[in-house]
Amino acid sequence: QVQLVESGGGSVQAGGSLRLSCSASGRTIDTLVMGWFRQAPGKEREFVARIRLSEDSTVYADSVKGRFTISRDNAKNLVYLQMNSLKPEDTAVYYCATKTPWGVSSTATNYAYWGQGTQVTVSL
Repeated sequence: QVQLVESGGGSVQAGGSLRLSCSASGRTIDTLVMGWFRQAPGKEREFVARIRLSEDSTVYADSVKGRFTISRDNAKNLVYLQMNSLKPEDTAVYYCATKTPWGVSSTATNYAYWGQGTQVTVSL
């Protein structure tokens, strides 16, 4: 079992920045990849970014590329999502998750454990 807790969400104006954190505990030794997803009201959960914990290998959704940065601190079991140049369409609940060993990283069903989510609201 892995427990994930997100923090750092809030309300900002368009163009602003937020930094989300995901703290992992429990049986994290088998976790190789962690990802961030988001879900806006009435929409499906969508992939945002993922990172391999053993190397600086990252993948981003096209919608956030160049604005968001995913990073890790393995010693502290933390994964971050730095979000810059935020837009109203970034408004959503943001979730971190641990990936299973199989399947593509952009598909939510390939992630095993999820946090409770943190709300990000971007206003004009």
